[in-house]
Parts: sequence; C-alpha cells; structure tokens
Amino acid sequence: MKIIHTSDWHLGHQLHGYSRATEHQAFLDWLADTLEQQQADALLVAGDIFDTANPAASAWEMLYRFLARLAKTLPNLDVVMIGGNHDSPSKLDAPQALLKAFDLHLVGGIHRLANGELDCERMLIPLTNAAGEQAAWVLAVPFLRSADLRTENLAETDDRLIKGVEVLYAEMTAAARERKQPQQALIGMGHAYMASGLISEMSERRVLGGNQHALPATIFADDVSYVALGHLHLAQKVAKQEHVRYCGSPIPLSMAERNYSHQIVVVELDGAEVTKIEPITIPRSVDMLKVPAKAAPLDEVLVALKALSDDELPREQQPFLEVHVLLDKPQALLREKVLQALEGKSVRLAKITPHYKHDEQQHGLQHQRLSEVSPQQVFSLSWAKKYAGEPDAEMSAAFESLLAQVEEQQ
Repeated sequence: MKIIHTSDWHLGHQLHGYSRATEHQAFLDWLADTLEQQQADALLVAGDIFDTANPAASAWEMLYRFLARLAKTLPNLDVVMIGGNHDSPSKLDAPQALLKAFDLHLVGGIHRLANGELDCERMLIPLTNAAGEQAAWVLAVPFLRSADLRTENLAETDDRLIKGVEVLYAEMTAAARERKQPQQALIGMGHAYMASGLISEMSERRVLGGNQHALPATIFADDVSYVALGHLHLAQKVAKQEHVRYCGSPIPLSMAERNYSHQIVVVELDGAEVTKIEPITIPRSVDMLKVPAKAAPLDEVLVALKALSDDELPREQQPFLEVHVLLDKPQALLREKVLQALEGKSVRLAKITPHYKHDEQQHGLQHQRLSEVSPQQVFSLSWAKKYAGEPDAEMSAAFESLLAQVEEQQ
C-alpha cells in the first residue's frame, strides 16, 4: 500500500498581519492532484491542522472543500488527521462521526472510558489497500497534554511526563497487536517534540513541559513500520531512523523558515515491510526575500530596495520581504524610509530587523517588538541584567515548565 504523510498545515495562519490563504489553497490543490497522481491508499495529517484553537470560518471551509474533493475523486482513500498543540481537541472531535462515514478520521484528543482506561478503539484506524484489503492499523495519537497522562502510579525516579507518554503508546501498541493480522503493518502517529529535533526560531514551542521533556524515539515499538510525526516545521529524521520522521510544514510559517525545503513523504509498504520512503518537494507559490543578504548601513539598504524588480503581481502573490539594517543607534522614521524606497515594488514588507554595531547582546532585544522575541530570550536577558551570567540548567528547566503550563492554560 502507499501512504502520504503531511503535517502542520496551520490553516488560517497570518505572517506579520498578511493572510496565507492563497498559499494554503495552492498547497491543498497541489496535494489533491498529487494524491490522485500517486493513487495513494491513505493520507496521514500529523497535527496542527489549524493555526489557532478557534479558526476562522474560512479556514474550516478550506479544509472541508479539500476533503469533499477527496471524497469525490478518491472515494477509497483513507484519511487520518490528528490534533496538534495549536488545535482545539473538542472542535476537531465535533464532526468526527460524520466524517468517519466517508473514511475521513479526525482525532482531536484522547478519550477515556468510565473506568479511566484509555479508549484505544477510537484511536485505532484501519487502512485498506487498492484491492480493498485491510493492510495496516494506524495508532492515531493526537497531541498529548499533561492532563491526558496517567502518572500517579509511576516510580519517583521516572520523568513522569515522558513515562506517561511511553505508557500511553505502549497501551495503544498492545491494543493494535491484538487486532493485527499477519502481513498487516502498524503505523504510528504523533504530534510531539522528539529528542534531537531541530526547531525553527519563533515558529514552534517545546511542548509537554519544556525542552527537558523531549521524547525519545524508543516510545515507538520495534514492530511499528513507520511513524508519521508533526510539530517541527523542518523535515527531518528522528534519531537517524529512516522510518521515524517529521515531514515538516507545507509552507514557511516564519521568515526564519524561508530556506526550508518543504515536502510531503510518500511511504510504500509490502505487508509490514517498508519498501520505499520518498520525499516530494512542495512547490512554493509565494517567495520570501531577505534584503540585503547581510545587514548593511541604511543608505546601502535603501539602494538595494530601490533595485528590486518592478514586476506587477497581484497582492496575494507578492513576495514577503524582511529588511536587515545595521545601525549605530535607533533610527527615527526607519519604517517610513524603507516604505518610501519600496514604492511601486511588488513586495509585502513583513519585517524590519535592526542590528546594532555595539552592545548587540544588551540592545538587540530592546529595539525589537515583543512579537519578535521569544520568552526564553526575555528570560535570559532579564537574568543577565539582575544576576550576571546565564541561568543554570535547573533554573532554565523550571522556566520552561512554567511557560508550558501558561501556554496550556491559554
């Protein structure tokens, strides 16, 4: 059978106030075409379907329009989608019964039975191949919040959050093995921050209690044929294992991601054996520019901006632009000067990043907008000002834990 793995769509996302609807629609159209060309048997979407827990109606409409096309053109395609840390479990679960009738499985959050046991049945999704035979079971585990885990009976020496995730995946794997027939594959899914994963600046959060709770690849059993992961926007293998992968986001979700090669992953299986794993690059519909390539004095920057192409493009197709300026001190009317240089240019100014020649560590953050600075950077700078030096590992871990609690409450 053939499976296509994608994740982190973030429908409804805005980049510095600009809508990404045109880019998302271009991706979904391309994905539908690719599914048809590949004659895929299943589509796995590993979380962060939406950018916020309360997506706009237009984002829901985009998703449903895509699913309706698949139901019409690929009626035998199995679709499995799980919730991510940006998604609302209850909102994703609401249409679950309706979508299931069309082999569209949407798992927003985990559920437990009246006795507290995990409702494994709801998260075990059968996949069929082109011959209509059941060929695999998917362990469709959505993003796990600390409240989802059972940690009360764990040993004091255990990291309770990591061990809680291990126990949950072990329960799911055991339940899948009971149902699995010979020659059927087990396919894992998850939306999590794995140990050694590379994150992109300002676009992802270290979830599940912070960086100290990065999950080991050993949470997935050896008899799981492939693991489709979501959360990190950079496509990458986990722990150097070919079959445990992040496919990455389909479009760059911050200017820091402009050099990423965005992709989907096509996985072919013969029984329980993976015979081929092939990434397919997603065409980029809107470009991202950094001018100049390296921060330069304002006069040089303005010259470079005026030299940009005058090609006329519709607003929604214009490239996003990040401008890097080297300054001695804060510059009055900086944005106005940049906008004047860009007059008549088919670009959208997304961000102006000032760089200061002296005392960069102390002043670099002070002259940035709060939306451009991570909580960790603010914490480190505040600590350095009050106590000098960097916070130790224990203090950093405590801050990460508090930050995760606040984000989860929000």
